[in-house]
Amino acid sequence: MTLLALLKHLVFAAGLAGLSAAVVRRMVALGPMDVPGARSSHLRPVPRGGGVGVVAAFLAGIVVLYAFAEFGRVADRYFLGVILAACAIAWVSWLDDKRDLSFRVKLAAQLGAAAVAVGTGLYVDALNLPLVGTVQLGWLGAAGTLLWIVALTNAMNFIDGLNGLASGVCALACAALAVVAAAHGGWFVYFCALMLGAGLVGFLPFNFPRARIFLGDVGSQFCGFVLAVLAVAAGRFQGVELGLLLVPMLLAGVLFDVAVTLVRRGLAGERVTQGHRGHLYQVAQRSGMPAWSVTLVHWGFVLWGAGCVWVFLGASGVGRAMAPLLVLPPQLAWAWYVAWRARRRPVGRW
Repeated sequence: MTLLALLKHLVFAAGLAGLSAAVVRRMVALGPMDVPGARSSHLRPVPRGGGVGVVAAFLAGIVVLYAFAEFGRVADRYFLGVILAACAIAWVSWLDDKRDLSFRVKLAAQLGAAAVAVGTGLYVDALNLPLVGTVQLGWLGAAGTLLWIVALTNAMNFIDGLNGLASGVCALACAALAVVAAAHGGWFVYFCALMLGAGLVGFLPFNFPRARIFLGDVGSQFCGFVLAVLAVAAGRFQGVELGLLLVPMLLAGVLFDVAVTLVRRGLAGERVTQGHRGHLYQVAQRSGMPAWSVTLVHWGFVLWGAGCVWVFLGASGVGRAMAPLLVLPPQLAWAWYVAWRARRRPVGRW
């Protein structure tokens, strides 16, 4: 990529960030109110639905991409199917922000949107394993991809509980993914990450460190869905074995928190679909850590994940297969630290 092209892309991203900020500013006045409840981290009503600005910026960018980028028109079925599925997720999530839809309705929408993406051909059909070669997955690849998309869509929703946490994590992950995609010629992934990140940059000043508006399900689920799709697309980068691990490495903090919480609640016999305040980040905040510092810890996890991605891309053979494990030490240390704080300052059942 030339310097001139990079400057054009940054100007494009800045325009999308400005559009996002303008829409979010409007939503501050128009968005449905999030009234504090037993599971809330805020103390006064705050509007939600700021993710509408992120969605608007992303879709505006998609229109430009489809109109002017040749690769955006090469596989119309693949390209348009994913975008329509993302729009469906955004629409149902916006209705949820306004009306509090049931979990079954939201899950059905997520499964339907994921099925559309998979139906366009965007799924993991084979794994290129170091020292093993190509392993064909068949229908297992399609089923696994569908579950992955639904899982990350919900994970980003679960993690959206403190100012700037989900939005900042996604923005940093998009920046790192865009750099990797550009280096490997993955232009669809590059521009989608750039546009999603730009929308989040326009939103963040309204949400961190003080929240004038929340991202809402419309933002968190949309971001989770798009990043899940980009993870699958990244698995097709030329010359990158196990490329589908790039996004999970960047989002290791999110995935670890959600996995630990679900396992712990499942072993305790609790309903995993029932609302709670037992995520590690929530326990940390309830134990006395300032919310902003918990958010910054999770931003740090993304930066650590980006470093692990750099090691991963530079390794080969068994080294590449082992590199993703580098994301675990900070997560294990964080879990121990949160548990230690919870013991020192009881936070109730978690």
